[in-house]
Amino acid sequence: MRKGIISVGNWLVDRLKFVQKYPAEGNLTIIEKEAVCLGGCSHNVLVDLAALKSGLPLFAGGCIGDDSNGDYVMSEIKKNDIDARFMCRVNEAPTSYTDVMISTTDASRTFFHNKGANACLDFEHFKDIDVSAKIFHLGYLLLLDKLDAADDEYGIRAAKVLQHLQQKGYLTSVDMVSEESDRFRDIVIPCLSFVDYLIVNEIEAGKCSGMLMRDADGSILLENVEAAMRFLLNAGVRKVCVVHFPEGGCALENNGEFHFEPSDRLDASKIVSTVGAGDAFCAGMLYMLHQEVNLKDALIFANTSASFNL
Repeated sequence: MRKGIISVGNWLVDRLKFVQKYPAEGNLTIIEKEAVCLGGCSHNVLVDLAALKSGLPLFAGGCIGDDSNGDYVMSEIKKNDIDARFMCRVNEAPTSYTDVMISTTDASRTFFHNKGANACLDFEHFKDIDVSAKIFHLGYLLLLDKLDAADDEYGIRAAKVLQHLQQKGYLTSVDMVSEESDRFRDIVIPCLSFVDYLIVNEIEAGKCSGMLMRDADGSILLENVEAAMRFLLNAGVRKVCVVHFPEGGCALENNGEFHFEPSDRLDASKIVSTVGAGDAFCAGMLYMLHQEVNLKDALIFANTSASFNL
């Protein structure tokens, strides 16, 4: 019997620099303090799963550079007792990183991203995956250049990867990055026929379906969220479509049953940061899907996972 979760995709180093104010072009500002941490879908989801201490086998995959940042990634994987056999070190690109400038005045953030080794991840890195994991999770679509590229047979190269892994016996799960572009349908839709579990936020669901997720006041439109999820199931998602947003989470099964669970309400003073909350929700949902728990309880668990991240 298969057991465990393998997550392959984005690995990156966030280099945080705290400044009093982001300067106008050509001007100087003082860096008050610095910090370094890891990010990216695969890192965040796997570390969140490791924090559950569930005993599930966890496996990491992706491309990192042969550099000190790559060493840092590998040390964190080892620290969390995650199997790293499918991590590939490449010479042609550095480990992906983002320089994040954070204003200590208003907490605004400005990002400078180097795609680095993440852009090297391709079908060849998936061919030999052969572990006992039950679920294979890929993230993020739209931020993996070679997998986002066109394919003559499958439409998108990521679709070829997902079909290959389904044939090997894995249940496939996909997440994507939120961005301001019109690429969503071109890249995501061709993959959906090879996706068992789609776990995305309301922005991404709206971009894929072309539907408005919030009204003019910014309130979530649950009926539109459900309609978008039905669109995604009809477009190919095999088992479950999940959409999360600050107000809660929804799940739609392939039998047409729809579920909604509101988020835990936290006092604003207890929220340190919202960064990574979506990945924490995803990790909680993946664990419950792995355990074949009913979707109502799965959503409650995923919401709780996100609230601890906050």
